[in-house]
Amino acid sequence: MPMFFTTPTDGTTLAYEDYGTGTPIVFVAGWSLPTDMWERQTPFFLEQGYRCVLLDRRGHGRSDRPSAGYDTDTRADDLAALIEHLDLRDAILVAHSTGGAEVVRYLARHGADRVSRIALLGAAIPFMRQTEDNPIGVPDGLIDATLADLRADRAQWLADRAQGYYATHLGTRVSPATIDIEMRRSMSCSPIAALEIQRLAFRTDHRADVAAVPVPMLLLHGVADQSIPIDLSSRQTVKLAPDAELKEYPNAGHGLYQSHADRVNADILAFIKA
Repeated sequence: MPMFFTTPTDGTTLAYEDYGTGTPIVFVAGWSLPTDMWERQTPFFLEQGYRCVLLDRRGHGRSDRPSAGYDTDTRADDLAALIEHLDLRDAILVAHSTGGAEVVRYLARHGADRVSRIALLGAAIPFMRQTEDNPIGVPDGLIDATLADLRADRAQWLADRAQGYYATHLGTRVSPATIDIEMRRSMSCSPIAALEIQRLAFRTDHRADVAAVPVPMLLLHGVADQSIPIDLSSRQTVKLAPDAELKEYPNAGHGLYQSHADRVNADILAFIKA
């Protein structure tokens, strides 16, 4: 059963799960996904003796679906509210995709007094938009076209990208049932949240956040990631962050937390114990 707490910023009720004892690992889901996305990670780390805390961000899973509050600052403050609600100390933050943006913004806004290190999978940082000082980024026209497609038929948009999400064309073994379930999970997200967070993922500049991260950072990224291309993200992040390590997965896409779960779990565990 999930547990709930109310955010101090606007009274939104958020759902979370809390398992085990020991050093806490806080799992932050990716865009449009609930905490269930971590089903290959939670049992593993519980068996290793860690406490696993998982948050359904606003608009996702069993949390409230307000009309506002999907900006990066508020989402980072929601994460801070959970950590403070549970009075977590020496926490490890593990995040996927846009969850990585929330983690680095959390550190920028709230500091690292409660956090010992972070592990980010296919994170949408440091800056995805094409600008004069970021010529390799995604052009505004392409971002707008993506948002228009999501508005028109979100289910079809997800279906068109399902195989690429897992890089099945490179031989990764992900069952059709798993792909179907993950699409259903993504569709459970509020359409308002899905559109606004997707828009901000490609237009929010996290370069200053990344450059100021005060704890060790592990970056795990699929070279075949079509959602958050590695050249725009982790290969730039590792150059900016003070203490970062990048591990590249040659035949992985954005869904490496499932397609490469055993290696992901082993890499995170080694990083925690280092």
